[in-house]
Amino acid sequence: MSEHTGTINLGLTIIKGRRSIRKYKDTPVEEHIIMSTLEAARLAPTARNVQPWLIGVVREKERLAKLGELVQTGKFIKEAAVCFAVFAKKDHKFYVEDGSAATMQIIMALQSFGVGTCWVAGDKMPHAPEVQKLLNVPDAYTLVSLIPAGYPAEVTVPSKKELDEIYFMEEYKEE
Repeated sequence: MSEHTGTINLGLTIIKGRRSIRKYKDTPVEEHIIMSTLEAARLAPTARNVQPWLIGVVREKERLAKLGELVQTGKFIKEAAVCFAVFAKKDHKFYVEDGSAATMQIIMALQSFGVGTCWVAGDKMPHAPEVQKLLNVPDAYTLVSLIPAGYPAEVTVPSKKELDEIYFMEEYKEE
């Protein structure tokens, strides 16, 4: 029996509670939450410790509306209190992996504060150059993700596969 049996695992509780939120209350996200979230992103794992990211924070309603117009799959961005834009240096071999790690750190940090998010794809999407231009990000970077965030107005619980449907031990075998 593990010495940790029976203890509350806060990290796992946060992960299990996370949902993709697309409807937000009209309530600002506090500055200390935004800064704590950026600190979490800064500490994300990164290949060879390159830390290739540049993270934009968008709170102006007009700019959020423009992002919502640009992003075919993210019209709901305009309703968010804040949107994090994760960029990474495109000449870094692992920019997608490193940018995705920073994205997940942002999502989990916000979840820990009760702020809902939805990962909106950026890499190789048609809206990526337009978002980059809107936010005046240098050409050395490329958009990895957008993370609109706010206090949830509505939470839905999607069904997920059972654990035994998604893993194998040592090597995969057909049953």
